[in-house]
Amino acid sequence: MKCLLACAVVLLVPGPAFAAEGLDGAKLSVLWALPFVGILLSIATGPVFYPHLWEHHFGKITALWSALVVVPLLLTTDSSTVTATLAHTALLEYMPFILLLLALFTVAGGIFLEGNLHDSVFTNTVLLAFGAVLASIVGTTGAAMILIRPLIRANDDRRFNAHVVVFFIFLVANIGGSLSPLGDPPLFIGFLKGVDFFWTTQHLWLETLTVGGIVLAVFLVIDLYFHHREGRFARLKDPTPDKPLKLHGGINLVLIAVIIGAILMSAQWKPGIAFTIAGTELRLQDLLRDAIFVAVTLVSVLATRKAHRYANGFSWGPIQEVAILFAGIFICIVPVMAMLQAGPHGPFAALLALVTHADGSNNAAAYFWLTGGLSSFLDNAPTYLVFFQLAGGDPQALMTTQAATLAAISSGAVFMGANTYIGNAPNFMVYAIARQAGVKMPSFFGYMAWSALVLLPTFLLATWLFF
Repeated sequence: MKCLLACAVVLLVPGPAFAAEGLDGAKLSVLWALPFVGILLSIATGPVFYPHLWEHHFGKITALWSALVVVPLLLTTDSSTVTATLAHTALLEYMPFILLLLALFTVAGGIFLEGNLHDSVFTNTVLLAFGAVLASIVGTTGAAMILIRPLIRANDDRRFNAHVVVFFIFLVANIGGSLSPLGDPPLFIGFLKGVDFFWTTQHLWLETLTVGGIVLAVFLVIDLYFHHREGRFARLKDPTPDKPLKLHGGINLVLIAVIIGAILMSAQWKPGIAFTIAGTELRLQDLLRDAIFVAVTLVSVLATRKAHRYANGFSWGPIQEVAILFAGIFICIVPVMAMLQAGPHGPFAALLALVTHADGSNNAAAYFWLTGGLSSFLDNAPTYLVFFQLAGGDPQALMTTQAATLAAISSGAVFMGANTYIGNAPNFMVYAIARQAGVKMPSFFGYMAWSALVLLPTFLLATWLFF
């Protein structure tokens, strides 16, 4: 290990790259990005290709990639600079991000939809449409976990039902989460960077309606076909006979409103009070928002019956994994952000050229496909952050004069997470739940065939219409 870290220092540091005020991205080698690439590839491949190893050692793998950033930092600059840099990342970016995910995860896990509906094209279409809307309120993970089991129960007497789950991943676990910072982690990252809470609602509603509407229409046609095909066979016995739907854990709906209120409060209330910790300025409104997230989590745990969480298949494992992995991601991305801030003077000048027209203006279509392409295989939150920074990182400019660029980055990160099972966290969770319930889900590449046939033409049309 010591030898590995020593080699990393030699490779990563071509010369003095740090000043007292921080990291100078123009003086860094592109090799500083390797830990970031490594941790993302580990996250993308681990659960699919070596699940047993990943399940037991993902924390150690994450710690190794993080060490390959932190140790060279400590060896190449003064400890105060490293402390200030990591404190800024932890306190202003990581903690609000993970506390929101924790609150939404806990609250959504306490909402249990009991009962069973008889499947029909109408029922399935309505459930998918409702789930897509719900995704922007409780997050894609929350909406997916609330609705996937009712959807499976509604279709468990069918011979052909895998397509229902595939389109559920398309719409509920991905596309539907594009209209608020609550919907998908990359959009909350944007909010933390200064993007207005309702910006995506105002600027992405037409893109979301168009893409979501087309995908839902395709599902309608396909489901009609499979219903007609199943008419040739004797109906399977329904293992879960029809029962009226009943919602449990209603207190959590109130808590969702509290979460939204806390975020809006932090954006609107500016008392001008701040505290400094390790060189990082923490504003009172942000501290209060994060405290509310913690309070909401505790209230949800105490006020929700354990039986309802059990019925939802709720466990703390997924959020624990997310917390560990994103701690590593936020550490590994530090030098990448510095290099991107250097713009044409940094090692990513070639990447900047790919997303820029000859006159220097941003190429929105390139941002859409590059952000989306990487989000298909890597986590979409850090991917969003990379391209947000590449586009200048100025939220005011991106929300106004460069609104098309921000719309492209946002929609690419959210929409194209649906292209693979590993593109967004709830995708694989839904896949696992469906398999456990007996649904014959397509393989990794079989799923990609579905996305290639349905989603890619839709995204090409969206590019022509909007970018």
